[in-house]
Amino acid sequence: MIRLVQIQNAAARRVALVEEPRLRLLDRRFDSVYALIQAALEAGTSPAALAQRHLIADALDYDPVYAGASEWRLLLPADHPQDPARCLVSGTGLTHLGSARDRQAMHEAAAAELTDSMKMFRWGMEGGRPAPGRIGTAPEWFYKGNGTILRAHGEPLEVPAYAEDGGEEAEIAGVYLIDARGQPCRIGMTIGNEFSDHRFEKKNYLNLAGSKIRTCSLGPELVLDPVFQSVSGRVAIERGGRVLWSKEISTGESEMCHSLPNIEHHHFKFATHRRPGDLHVHYYGAHSLSFGAGLQLADGDAMVIAFEGFGRPLRNALRVSPPPESLVSVRTFSS
Repeated sequence: MIRLVQIQNAAARRVALVEEPRLRLLDRRFDSVYALIQAALEAGTSPAALAQRHLIADALDYDPVYAGASEWRLLLPADHPQDPARCLVSGTGLTHLGSARDRQAMHEAAAAELTDSMKMFRWGMEGGRPAPGRIGTAPEWFYKGNGTILRAHGEPLEVPAYAEDGGEEAEIAGVYLIDARGQPCRIGMTIGNEFSDHRFEKKNYLNLAGSKIRTCSLGPELVLDPVFQSVSGRVAIERGGRVLWSKEISTGESEMCHSLPNIEHHHFKFATHRRPGDLHVHYYGAHSLSFGAGLQLADGDAMVIAFEGFGRPLRNALRVSPPPESLVSVRTFSS
């Protein structure tokens, strides 16, 4: 599988192919994955083939770049380099059995009563994997923000002063570009942490929308031709240099109640999601949460997520903004 990273130093931004333990640079024509994909579309070829044709001899040692000990730093594995607001970040929930159990427990009202979360999950089990060419049951869908809320490997994820919590959601995310005709094109997939405020959501299911508008992370690597049938992984929370909690997890189409084409249809069926030139990042759902195990993360905790075949693990620290919450005032204009 072809895996790319985006890197930057004080003077330049580049794209590189992962050839462990090195990063082999593409020529300077491509200073972003976005530019590579646009060029591939114009040339009528695949991004993987184009990347291979534009490799140069220059290479970097990956270890210091990954560790943050190099003049080069890892960026997001894909972004909209001209305007991050033209990247829409969203996700699909209740796609994995483990997450449905956690959400059922989070929103439980009575032992004999199914929550709305479990009802949606069951609808997905019944109709989320339609026959080819057919439309299935719509999954739960949520908006997270635009590209300004995305963080790269090694960058902190923030719990704002108004938030009640911050917790990891270990997932795979798909990256898409809308071509000049308005056709969605899946560029590839990457490890993601769809970071959310679970304590706020637990108070009331209607808080879900607000609980999702938080920073989240991707990377470090973009896989151009991923195998997404059954992917095993591991998520861990580290505190003070030791593992506080960890779990083996899995994702992929065989582990989910919704097929990938069904998830993609129900995202891109909206005409506003097919604007030429826009980038989309869509999180496919989490298997398990440390919050579901009763863990509350604290300032300085590290969230580490790895999936087989998706390159090096994604690692982000938690940063908690101290209270009090600042009042946001709205300016008005007198006539």
